Amino acid sequence: MKLSSRDAGAYFRNPDPKAAGCLIYGEDAVRVTQLRTGVLGALLGPEAEAEMRLARMQAADLRSDAAALLDAVKAVGFFPGPRAVLVEQATDGLAPVFAAALADWKPGDAQIVVTAGILPKRSALRKVFEESKTAYAAGVYDDPPGRAEIEELLRAAGVEEVDRTAMTDLETLARTLSAGDFRQTIEKLGLYKRGDATPVAPADLEAVAPLSREAELDDILHATAEAASETIGPVLSRLKAQGVAPVTLCIAALRHFRALHAAACHPGGAEAGLSAQRPPVFGPRRDRLKRQLSRWRRAQLETAISMLVETDLALRSSTEAPQMAMMERTLIRLAMLSAQGRR
Repeated sequence: MKLSSRDAGAYFRNPDPKAAGCLIYGEDAVRVTQLRTGVLGALLGPEAEAEMRLARMQAADLRSDAAALLDAVKAVGFFPGPRAVLVEQATDGLAPVFAAALADWKPGDAQIVVTAGILPKRSALRKVFEESKTAYAAGVYDDPPGRAEIEELLRAAGVEEVDRTAMTDLETLARTLSAGDFRQTIEKLGLYKRGDATPVAPADLEAVAPLSREAELDDILHATAEAASETIGPVLSRLKAQGVAPVTLCIAALRHFRALHAAACHPGGAEAGLSAQRPPVFGPRRDRLKRQLSRWRRAQLETAISMLVETDLALRSSTEAPQMAMMERTLIRLAMLSAQGRR
């Protein structure tokens, strides 16, 4: 039986213990592996390996010994309980082997759990499972997880409560990251909140989310955008001592001010503009950027970007002027521009 995306989600959460088996296929090998691990755990329980109720087979081995699959399906286990045979990396060439095993399957036999990579619509292997009345076929696609799947992942990670804003941030993050990276983020969130019964807040998500930004540059970028010109010199000295190059600092400043400009130009307003950022902006950093946006007019941000582009070109030229001094001068000019506010 072919499972739709919605039905597949329900099946993965509660697999049919009376079925002959299932085929799980898709491009994301990590996600396929996670799903078949969940299915086997739900069907067999945590002690299946120790009690020898799970037989693992490689698809390549079945090419030389096709009868091995049916033998494993019919074998009588030493320990009581449900059994399964896992076949990984299956291909269309083994479709007849699985067709024969499913045709000979009887209640009480081991379930046949199969994983595969990308299978086209006309795949012979897909056809075997989709046309079977006792087995299932589920494709794993690159669609981001929905609210229900996110909540399921949170429960599995031990996270019970998430406030509304943080859940919105999680949904945005799910659309930004790969499925594997998103699951790792949820697992990190579960570890981060262990022993903390308070609902997950945006600040908690910011602490574990894989944000692509240079943390050591934040202080000087925020100081510039918030007109704190008196702190630029000391912070710049610290960054220079850490080996941060002027060009690196200029690129980071350009990224920061372009993000502010994109948010300021968003037709839905600053809040929607920040939510549309890629990668998404979370927690206290989002609040800080909102405060910075209140200081800058769109025209000022465009002027700031032009100044930074000119500085970047100068830094990459053959000028003999001290580069860090050039960068400091630009940042101070930007802070003074910010100090003008919305007058």
